[in-house]
Amino acid sequence: MSAGEALFRPVRAGNAFEETVERLLQAVRLGVVGAGERLPAERELAERLGISRVTLREAIRALADAGYVESRRGRYGGTFVNEVLPVPPSPARMRDPGVLEDTLALRHVLETGAAELAAARSLSPADRRHLTGTLAEACTTSVDDYRRRDSRLHLAIAEVTGSASLTSAVADVRMRVNQLLDEIPLLEPNLEHSNAQHEAIVDAILAGDPAAARGAMAEHVEGTASLLRGFLE
Repeated sequence: MSAGEALFRPVRAGNAFEETVERLLQAVRLGVVGAGERLPAERELAERLGISRVTLREAIRALADAGYVESRRGRYGGTFVNEVLPVPPSPARMRDPGVLEDTLALRHVLETGAAELAAARSLSPADRRHLTGTLAEACTTSVDDYRRRDSRLHLAIAEVTGSASLTSAVADVRMRVNQLLDEIPLLEPNLEHSNAQHEAIVDAILAGDPAAARGAMAEHVEGTASLLRGFLE
């Protein structure tokens, strides 16, 4: 299997946008599609990735906004890799890949466990109001304040588990995740997708379904992991 075939294989349905961004970034950064070269045609690429053309266009638009590619019209148009790519984070802020994977692994274990435990508990009316209130704030906040509201919702899920130690651990790992997220652009399709996933997580917790809560949280954190790996590795 060639590098192009490996990178442009079908993505998983749950985080199609985020994984598409990751795959395209990998293709650009690894030189599978070199500077000035054109990505495969939209129809072909969408078929190879197993996604809709709408999702592909959103991913390409996100990379164009971040300075990696440009779209050209006309007979010889298409999506081309820019001759000059964005400058990576300064050496002082560069992340060891091992640190990135360590953070993502810790987050996955802690946050999926917190969602599962929260759903297994008999929540008080105050707990339920806390979850629905922080969810509403995250879903309606501005882009500028999104990360703070997003963090508050994830902490609220930990808080309703009733475990102070777990809440403290989630707070610590969230600080690490936010430092990584600060290195990458905010992508509006990802924010919309995250809000839908947040609702699924909270709905499962409120319904008292631990397996569904854990699964929804796993899908959510894996989407964020895809973006971080794509931009930072």
